[in-house]
Amino acid sequence: MKTTLKTIAAALIMVTSLSSFASEKANPLKNVESSMILNTYLETVTVGSIDLNKFLFADDFQYRNVNNNDRAGKKEYIKHLKANKGMQYDCKSSYEILSQDGRVCVAKATMAFDNFTRVDYITLNQGKDGWKVSKVETTYP
Repeated sequence: MKTTLKTIAAALIMVTSLSSFASEKANPLKNVESSMILNTYLETVTVGSIDLNKFLFADDFQYRNVNNNDRAGKKEYIKHLKANKGMQYDCKSSYEILSQDGRVCVAKATMAFDNFTRVDYITLNQGKDGWKVSKVETTYP
């Protein structure tokens, strides 16, 4: 009887500890610098890599296209990125950090195509889960 109780208790402990590990995937972007977040954002947009989207964008993320005033929240923007999964832009991309003070970073990402240039102004905020993209404003100068 004691052996049966010990076996049942051990099984319950194993099941609950294993399920707690399986339920939440660790955030690979949690402890990285803002520059890594910017690289990940550019990879997401220009190469169609969507693997880290759920870690990349803040819950209150906002997107705005300045030229036509299109707007999107996190859910809509991630849906758009998923629809373009694997699509690679034929452009040269780069970014520069315009300002980084404490827990806020503002950067400019440039995607130079043959006939036009896309510029994204990106705002990052640092919280308990690391740096997150909170706002993107796109323009075509």
